[in-house]
Amino acid sequence: MELIQENPDLSAYLVADEVIDHHHPLVRDTAARLARDAQDSYAYARLAFEFVRDAITHSQDADDPRVTWRASDVLAQGTGICHAKAHALAALLRAEDIPTALCYQRFAHDEGDGHVLHGLVAVRFGGAWHRQDPRGNKPGVDARFSLDGERLAFRPDPGAGELDYPGLHAAPHAAVLGALRAAPDRSRLWKTLPAAL
Repeated sequence: MELIQENPDLSAYLVADEVIDHHHPLVRDTAARLARDAQDSYAYARLAFEFVRDAITHSQDADDPRVTWRASDVLAQGTGICHAKAHALAALLRAEDIPTALCYQRFAHDEGDGHVLHGLVAVRFGGAWHRQDPRGNKPGVDARFSLDGERLAFRPDPGAGELDYPGLHAAPHAAVLGALRAAPDRSRLWKTLPAAL
């Protein structure tokens, strides 16, 4: 799949904002700790991906009712859904000057009714964008960091109305962020996440 940049200026994919707050001390400290064990930016990106995938629980898998959306809060609370984990990974990567975009996929809703957006990231290496999914592994899900072919958590089934959105977003989609901010808990969030971009 060819990914499409919403902004041709790569500096847009390095910005710190209210959501991808890589200027926050906790994000900076976490990035510095991970960077100590990395020989280069590729190794750092892999370590940051594995940290978010493995050390930050997916709140549905953990049956955690908390809703996080700001990267620093995801790191502080150690939980979040796919979108929140994507925000945290984007912040850690941008903290080390690795251009990172947010990406979306559309899947059948877990509760069997309609569709829901899934969030992941794309990193820029070697003049190309590479999607990565830090959602968190579980039985049947084996996402890996890879610049040589995608190793994502899920593959869309077009017959079920599922799809990959090709857009690369410098900031979270407004509908996704609105649902995250408004939800008092994860069970309510599950009913309000958007079904499409």
